[in-house]
Amino acid sequence: MPDLEQWPTGRLLTTAARLVEHAWNERLVDIGVTHAGVIALGVLEDQGAMTQASLAQIVRVQAQTMGKTLSRLESRGHVTRVRNDLDRRSHMVSISPAGRRVLEASADIERTLVPGGGLISEELRNHLKAVIRELGAPRWSSAAAGVASRDGGAGDGSDATGPAAPVPG
Repeated sequence: MPDLEQWPTGRLLTTAARLVEHAWNERLVDIGVTHAGVIALGVLEDQGAMTQASLAQIVRVQAQTMGKTLSRLESRGHVTRVRNDLDRRSHMVSISPAGRRVLEASADIERTLVPGGGLISEELRNHLKAVIRELGAPRWSSAAAGVASRDGGAGDGSDATGPAAPVPG
């Protein structure tokens, strides 16, 4: 193992994030979903049906990335997409009963991912939220303004680059 004591904090953070993502996906494969899929399902369960563009903004990914995630979820029956009555160019996405079951199973995986509950420390969570708010604010505020000016917030969001939604506190 490399000498972690010598690593800068940013390298520790990015390496830990990658390792958590890999660990999640290794365990989630058994229930037919990825970590990205779990995040999307969680937003849909909490906030209800929405467009792909809105979901991408909330999750803070590009709409193309969200489109790939939704295609995988839809092929497994975890979400449904229906044409948006207000804007025929977009679809409304909602979580299905199968998606709710997957979300419940993924909660157990999250709780047991790191022995000793290392990922649920309030101190760690607060530090990570501060980093996300500080480094994400300029990126997501300007990107959301660009999306709104291009398509008025409507459409399927294929040109969306990021959100303005706040990080949950």
